[in-house]
Amino acid sequence: MFSTVAVNGEVRHWETLRLGDFAQGYFFGAGFFTTFRVEAGRPLFLGRHLARLGRSLAAFPTTVHAPPPHVLREDAVRESLRHCLEADAALGVDFTGVGKLAASDGQLLLTFRSSAPDTERLQREGRIIEVAAPGAYRHGDPMPNHKGLSYFRQYSLMADLPLLGNEVGHACELPTANVFFHLGDVLATPPLGAPCLPGIVRELLLEAGHVGDLPVVERDIRITDLVDARACVFTNSAALAVGVTRLFGKALPDSLALAVRVREDVKAMASRVE
Repeated sequence: MFSTVAVNGEVRHWETLRLGDFAQGYFFGAGFFTTFRVEAGRPLFLGRHLARLGRSLAAFPTTVHAPPPHVLREDAVRESLRHCLEADAALGVDFTGVGKLAASDGQLLLTFRSSAPDTERLQREGRIIEVAAPGAYRHGDPMPNHKGLSYFRQYSLMADLPLLGNEVGHACELPTANVFFHLGDVLATPPLGAPCLPGIVRELLLEAGHVGDLPVVERDIRITDLVDARACVFTNSAALAVGVTRLFGKALPDSLALAVRVREDVKAMASRVE
C-alpha cells in the first residue's frame, strides 16, 4: 500500500494516522469499504461505489458513525483522489491500480495499492475452482449484501477460493467475487438473497441484460446443478472478470473467451460514463 492517503478529503500519510480516530472500525468492524479500479488516474464507476457505500451506511445508522455527507459526494472524492496522486510521485497523476474507500468513525479513508501481481495472469490463464463450502452462508442473511470492515472470513478463504453456498445447497459467491454460470441458454448469477454482495460489475451486467447473445439473469443455482455448466466467470472491480477453466473437475474451456467479452463490455461501459 502507498503511504499517501486522504482522510475526509485531507491528504495525509499512513504513518501519521491515529488508531483512536478509527477505533470502532478497528475493534468492532463497525464500518464499510469499497474497492475500485483506477486506470490512468481515473476511478472506474466511482459513483456506483459511493452509492453502495451510502446504502450500507444508511442501513446501519445507529451502529456505524458515518462520515459527513459532503465528503461522500462523488466530486469531493474525485478531488481528494486527484490531490493524492499529485502529491505523491510514487503514485503520479497517471496511476493505474486499486483505490479503497473505508467509512467508519465519522471518517472516509482513501488508500491506494498496486494491482495484484497475478491479475494479468489470471485474466489470461483463468482460475480453477475445485472446492465448495455449502452452508457457509444462511439464505436471506442481509449481512453479505454489505462490504463490512469485518472481512476476516473472506480474507481467510482467498487462497483456496471456494464457492460459498448456503444451507439449502444454493451457490452464493466466491470470497471476493461474484460468480456467473453459463447454464442452458443464459448466464446466471445468484440473487442477493442467496446471499451475495451486490458487486458493481455484477450490477452492470444485470443492467445490460446480456453478454453478447447470452441473456444475463438472477436465479437460485443449486451447486449440484453446476455439473451442467458450460462456462463460468467471476467478477470484481479489481480484475473485472476472470474465466474459471475447471469447475469441480470439469473442464470449461469456453470460460476464457466469455471473460474476455465481459471485460470488453465493462470497459466500454466505463468509457461511456466519462
